[in-house]
Amino acid sequence: MQTIELGGVSVPRIGQGTWHMGEDAGQRQAEIRALREGIDLGMTLIDTAEMYAEGGAEEIVGEAIRGRRDEVYLVSKVYPHNASTQGVQAACERSLRRLGTDTIDLYLLHWRGQYPLSETVEAFERLREQGKILRWGVSNFDVDDLEELNAPACATNQVLYNPEARGIEYDLLPWQAQHHMPLMAYCPIGQGGALLRDATLQHIADKHSATPAQVALAWALRHPGVIAIPKAVNLDHLKQNADADKVRLDDEDLAQMDAAYAPPIRKQGLMMV
Repeated sequence: MQTIELGGVSVPRIGQGTWHMGEDAGQRQAEIRALREGIDLGMTLIDTAEMYAEGGAEEIVGEAIRGRRDEVYLVSKVYPHNASTQGVQAACERSLRRLGTDTIDLYLLHWRGQYPLSETVEAFERLREQGKILRWGVSNFDVDDLEELNAPACATNQVLYNPEARGIEYDLLPWQAQHHMPLMAYCPIGQGGALLRDATLQHIADKHSATPAQVALAWALRHPGVIAIPKAVNLDHLKQNADADKVRLDDEDLAQMDAAYAPPIRKQGLMMV
């Protein structure tokens, strides 16, 4: 699988998201099994957050990586309302307990809130000094937010990115490329399934003996600085996600995508879900 350097570590460019995991007790074992299968397939970057099922997703991840912690690059996120000096410390310690680990590889501010960025960064740095996190970053930050942050230590910015939400191509994606900051794309295959039923994606998928989801992932990964973190519980979908690494879109494919989903020609507000 293609890899990229993230926070000084080589990680796969396709990882695993966990949004909505931990919400249904009846799905618990299937979700744990899916994460483990994903690790076996090489998708060893796992992204979660204290927000997801109010810690439930972290518990799922913790169970899935038990005995396999050294194989996984673990990402979690702190709520903005916990982003104060003391709040970050307490939130991180709760996440560590749920995840069953001593260290989170990458800890993100989920989005901006009421606390000054300087206070949150200071709290992150304290966690790093304590060895409770190895690196830190942000999520749902636009260019002006990153410029205000002005922190070379910020390892990544995680944002919504897929063919239906490509406004970041106008300024944010180039900004991060210029500053050598990998961009982590959440919901890379969209939400609700509409993107996966799109005729253009299906046509391109047929050409490559692929699926529309694989086309969407390959489209995001055409930018060398992007990491995609799709969520999957179905084992066939997991295998498709991992194999999307092998799909290479050509100029004709990209032109068809542009015709169906126009690239931005002006600054757009950052989209979030």
